[in-house]
Amino acid sequence: MLDGRIYNFSAGPSMLPEEVLLRIREELLNCGGSGMSVLEMSHRSKVYDDIINAAVENVREIMNVPGNYRILFLHGGASGLFAAIPMNLGNHSGIADYIVSGNFSGGAYKEGKKYLKNARLAGSSEADHFNHIPTQQELDLCPEADYVHLCWNNTIFGTKWQYIPDTGSVPLVADMSSSIMSEPVDVSRFGAIYAGVQKNLAPSGLALLIIREDLLGNAMDITPKIWNFATQAEKNSMLNTPPTFPIYCVKLVTDYLREQGGLSEMKKRNEEKAALLYDYLDSQDFYKTTVNKADRSIMNVTFRTESEELDKEFVAGQAGHGFSNLKGHRLVGGMRASIYNAMPKEGVAALVEYMKEFAAAH
Repeated sequence: MLDGRIYNFSAGPSMLPEEVLLRIREELLNCGGSGMSVLEMSHRSKVYDDIINAAVENVREIMNVPGNYRILFLHGGASGLFAAIPMNLGNHSGIADYIVSGNFSGGAYKEGKKYLKNARLAGSSEADHFNHIPTQQELDLCPEADYVHLCWNNTIFGTKWQYIPDTGSVPLVADMSSSIMSEPVDVSRFGAIYAGVQKNLAPSGLALLIIREDLLGNAMDITPKIWNFATQAEKNSMLNTPPTFPIYCVKLVTDYLREQGGLSEMKKRNEEKAALLYDYLDSQDFYKTTVNKADRSIMNVTFRTESEELDKEFVAGQAGHGFSNLKGHRLVGGMRASIYNAMPKEGVAALVEYMKEFAAAH
């Protein structure tokens, strides 16, 4: 870690690779030999056109995106796409299935109900406080649905899908905001994948959408033009001024991921980091984690002590150890360590040492 830097366990916006931050600093006043900052250049310029095209091609290469999918950069983050997905994909039968395994999939379901004739709750783990992912047998899927929606990794509750559900011929749509590019994914199994970029790819303010071409072109009349996927695909995500700086950062981060060995290497590193933390949690009884072991996230690890008072004391002591943002989400309390791609293994090891010291002192 560079001098003065801390280990930031924030769920988002989160850490960016130091190599990328240094590259941004190096190019901040003169990007690509243009004599200007990326923050001030026209999105219609040749220099910026090269940047966005490189970002698209990097995403395609790194995620092995098939040729019949379009890659779009959109306004509004993932929450904006909670509304844009039904507006663009729910105009055939007007039916869509939602699998609710946490807060954000629940938010998408609520948005879907505003625009669809029938937004169905096809599966949920809410009765068990979202401590697991619904199994295939627990899903009630409609073969006439326009799509099935799920959230691949649950940032708040610390669970992740370990299998791709069988939805038959119905397109599967996945919000992958908190796990995007953390490991390889078979994009061809999904009709669409989208993500807010502020966890693993860039600063906040941008959504990445990967969508199969046959799903374009059937948007509802009420769809705002900036969220009409077909229109944005026709204009290469530049119907209007896009979030130019985050797209530039996606380009740099994906450059970095390629240099590091791609998503297979990211998966290896992320599993090693998660194992450090989970192995310690499983070896003691001072801290508790309620997530089903088979459904654990390797991006967001949730845990708590036996009391809220001790949880507060643990969080209060983080700054003295060079950490930040270990407080759990208000919906669940306790603690949460978000260990995205840019979190080094040393940061997780340091956290485990702090956890051991705190437990010994109490």
